[in-house]
Amino acid sequence: MTRQMSWIALIGTFMIAAAFGIAVLREPARQAEAAAALNTALIAEGTDVYAENCAACHGANGEGIAAYPPLTTAVSMDAQMIYNTIERGRYNTGMAAFGVDEGGIFTGMQIQSLVTMLQADTWDTVAARVAELGLTPPQIVVAEIPAETIALVETLPDGAPLSVGLTVYAENCAACHGANGEGSTLAPALNTDELRVRLSDADIARTITDGVPGTLMSSWSSALDAAQQQAVVTLIGRWGELNAAGVSLPTIEAAPLDMSPQAVANGQRLFDLLCTQCHGIDGYGSPIAPALNNQTFLSTTPDAAIQAIIAGGVMGTVMPAWSGYLTDADIAAITAYLRSLQPTAPIVAPAQP
Repeated sequence: MTRQMSWIALIGTFMIAAAFGIAVLREPARQAEAAAALNTALIAEGTDVYAENCAACHGANGEGIAAYPPLTTAVSMDAQMIYNTIERGRYNTGMAAFGVDEGGIFTGMQIQSLVTMLQADTWDTVAARVAELGLTPPQIVVAEIPAETIALVETLPDGAPLSVGLTVYAENCAACHGANGEGSTLAPALNTDELRVRLSDADIARTITDGVPGTLMSSWSSALDAAQQQAVVTLIGRWGELNAAGVSLPTIEAAPLDMSPQAVANGQRLFDLLCTQCHGIDGYGSPIAPALNNQTFLSTTPDAAIQAIIAGGVMGTVMPAWSGYLTDADIAAITAYLRSLQPTAPIVAPAQP
């Protein structure tokens, strides 16, 4: 080897060593950039998964809807616990098991993307994406409380907690138990002398916190904080005072059944928004819930029964009660849409992948 070649080899060796050293020095930054890019991608995918599958129950902003808990606290929760909840569901609640190994529809990567999104605390972006996709849930049906009614309640002895309890009740309980606690086909009456004698405040508090197994009464411990729960307990125990003072809320009026083409179209929109996550596109079913678009179901299930199932849910399954979430007109419209499928529905639903 000549002296010139030796110098070339030495310079080449130094250049390789320098390049290697630079690469080593840049590796932490490169890995950090790659991790940030992966995190961004996971958040984007998780946002879409959430919008299409979770917003209907947990809200566009993760605020929770009715008894479905808020998810805005997930940022401080253990990631593995969140993953397990999504994958396996929660026993005796409306939370289904979404992992494919548990009979659900989410892959492990989709669940991980949801976990990443939930802990990123980017709810403004999530809500915007939900709205962009046209998946923002409809507003909850609540009993309206006139300002003069609140003023009247607050003039009663120790009326402040009664006022709070009435407001919480109107926003969360009236859709099932009636505007004035008179009860309905979905839930028992709460405004009765018999109940006030039979149940103590502790009994009522326990029912709100734990729910009632085998009924439509879910646990409200995640949706209402301790002060709100206590306010409802106070209201139920002292409702007789409101009756004596002539306090009542306007009854939530049920809209008449409408089978017009417009109602069918509205029902399809609501079905696509709220029901396809479990019952599949066009109602052909999924691993989570049965098919509805078939003669077996439609020919043996009257309209009233379909509406009752939508309103009250099906205990022992992941079918939730939608009565506090949809108006009677919305429920009737979904029923009309399902009934419109009957003339062309198959005898049984086609096999789904």
